[in-house]
Amino acid sequence: MSKELPFLILDETSKSLPKFNATYRSLLITYNSPVEYQNPVTYLNECIRALRDYKVVDVPGIDIVGLRIRNIQNVENKLVGIRLRPRDQLKHDVVWSVIGKVIESNAGFGLSDRLEVHLYHVKMAALNG
Repeated sequence: MSKELPFLILDETSKSLPKFNATYRSLLITYNSPVEYQNPVTYLNECIRALRDYKVVDVPGIDIVGLRIRNIQNVENKLVGIRLRPRDQLKHDVVWSVIGKVIESNAGFGLSDRLEVHLYHVKMAALNG
């Protein structure tokens, strides 16, 4: 039995870019509201962890990934992005650090809004000895 996600997936697409040995996955999500007794920061942390885990679960450790999040309801908010890096380096702490800074500086980046999440995945060729 799988754990319920703290967000609702409104749309999900995937596009293959064979010329670059890459794929592009996109999600349109909205987060569920926290339960009344939950600490908002703890809940947000859990949401970010679930999102990161959901997006990179199928990516091999040697591949390169990048993540971009955009609030599509408040277009004045800036895009939040994490540059391409080996999948092993796209840890929860990195995602939390980037998104946390945006939320601290812009409380309008609301979790109740619709968020567009993009994962860029570049497949690295396995090196044969």
